[in-house]
Amino acid sequence: MKMKTPTIPSHYLAVLAVSTALLISYGLDIWLGSNIAVLLILQLAVVVVALSCRSRWVYGVALFEALCFNFLFTVPRYSLEMFNGDDMVNLLVFLLVAVITSKLAELYQHQQNQLKQEQLRNSILLSVSHDLRTPLSTIIGTLSTLKEYMDKLSEQEKQELLDSATIESHRLHQYIENLLQATKLHHGVVVPKMSEQSAVAIIHHVMDRFSQQKYRLILQIDDKLPLISVSASLIQQAIFNVIDNALRYSPIDKAVIISINILGTDNKCSQVVIDVRDQGDGISSAQSETIFELFYSVDSFKRNDSGTGLGLAVSKGIIAAHHGSIQSVPVAQGCLIRICLPACIEVSINGKGNAS
Repeated sequence: MKMKTPTIPSHYLAVLAVSTALLISYGLDIWLGSNIAVLLILQLAVVVVALSCRSRWVYGVALFEALCFNFLFTVPRYSLEMFNGDDMVNLLVFLLVAVITSKLAELYQHQQNQLKQEQLRNSILLSVSHDLRTPLSTIIGTLSTLKEYMDKLSEQEKQELLDSATIESHRLHQYIENLLQATKLHHGVVVPKMSEQSAVAIIHHVMDRFSQQKYRLILQIDDKLPLISVSASLIQQAIFNVIDNALRYSPIDKAVIISINILGTDNKCSQVVIDVRDQGDGISSAQSETIFELFYSVDSFKRNDSGTGLGLAVSKGIIAAHHGSIQSVPVAQGCLIRICLPACIEVSINGKGNAS
């Protein structure tokens, strides 16, 4: 199972690589007294920085290590003298290694990005071939039945067929919306147009989209909530995916509880917290992070969008674009998805406000 690893900033990584290389080189110099071993270790640090950092760091590290080599490991020690031909050659070798490894690293990273894009295309094609076909087949079958047996069906049966086709149409529309957003988020072209909105008004708009299952949704609200600066349409889609996921994997006779609270007492640094809790089987601690990955699915936990793993991944991307966060919070029963969004200074009483 794929697990996420923390990302180290480039400058920290460069400092760590250089410091480690210098310490090892100093030890080798004392132990072996070999300048060749020292050069290899220092050049290895340049390679590590080239593969992990931007090119500007590579050239700086190469120049710094060349000076350190001259200062610490050449005679006379602890002095910067480059009148010797060997010292000039060492400096040129360092810079040459930096240039070559930087270019090779750029080529490698470009190929890796192309590979990831190709994998995304393949995943999208596989997803589309399955998940567009299923609702389309249902819609075609339902409407064909309605057309062929129109005179023989009762009004109730006609209404049931129409309702079935409508539900599958909405499902198809939501899937296509998530697919488009997933592609935009992957290429970094989603730029939310912010305006001050009421979180409660947004939730009510989302709940209205679940017309046939709205009775299963319970909304709990704080008395006073600050407004949030968001793109209402994008946030509605993100919250819709979370609630849809909760309804899909919660028992039909169990409610999904949506609560909206404020975290923090200072409005300038407070957050509006939206909790969506179902009463299903829940997820394991190992899955609490991977459920937000694009196209993630396992046999023991089939996700929304027919298991392709689009919904929650799109939600995470949209919320991240709003400088918020989404996470799975451990609970005794079911699954709790928590969305945190930065709050505005202005306070909305009883959730009154605009949501366009």
